[in-house]
Amino acid sequence: MALDRRTELGAFLRSRRARLRPDDLGLPGHGGRRRVPGLRREELAMLAGVSVDHYVRLEQGRTLHFSDAVLDAVARALRLDPAERDHLHRLARPSSGTAPSPQEVRPGLRRLLDQAGDVPGYVLGRDLDVLAWNPLACALLADFGALPPRERNLARLIFLDPRLRDLYVDWRGKAGDVVAFLRLDASRRPGDPATTALVEELSALSPDFRTLWAEHRLKDKTHGRYVYRHPVVGELELGFETLRLPDDPDQAFIAHTVEPGSPSETALRLLAKTATGR
Repeated sequence: MALDRRTELGAFLRSRRARLRPDDLGLPGHGGRRRVPGLRREELAMLAGVSVDHYVRLEQGRTLHFSDAVLDAVARALRLDPAERDHLHRLARPSSGTAPSPQEVRPGLRRLLDQAGDVPGYVLGRDLDVLAWNPLACALLADFGALPPRERNLARLIFLDPRLRDLYVDWRGKAGDVVAFLRLDASRRPGDPATTALVEELSALSPDFRTLWAEHRLKDKTHGRYVYRHPVVGELELGFETLRLPDDPDQAFIAHTVEPGSPSETALRLLAKTATGR
């Protein structure tokens, strides 16, 4: 399960070929049943305007020196969205081999987090590690301060903590998003030992994670909303907005939002009272 760049590149391209139907692309049928779903390598190469050998070398990871023009042509043929196209470019480039430095949350960001006390907020780092939080985030999600540092990880909590499984009304939707966030994040540091260890651990302990990881979905954490079934205040619907630090894009400030005047706002206020004791 190690995140080897060449292995990831081949698996990603095969997964994207498999989701395309030749009929939808105007390709002639060849009769009989296909041994594999989706496009054949030869068909993809033709659509991309590259030689079959050139494409096979890309999918097999035999070399990681392809031009932007070739990668863009393959991305268009596979109908990749912008996140998937960038993912392809990252996987098809040699790694810098530089180990990531330890992450620290700036004092100013911690103050911002504390001053946003009327909404749940937290800071995510690499591999979806929770680096900082305010009391309302603990009241909503988990008591991060009571957890050992290695367990302060959004992916671990979603897949290994039954309380989080019960918290989200659409847990499978949330779980799928978390895996897609993690895969996109992991693609920025192929071969990172910490990321590999996390993926291997979750794959060993959670069949749901294994299934979702094999889908090769990609999604950036930008904005959205989830419905929670909280054990103290009941059901509430909260949005979230993601603010990335310009000088450290590996850190993101996640702030929740609530519709003014809604029952969810009333529930959130009640939750805030339980979090602060006021």
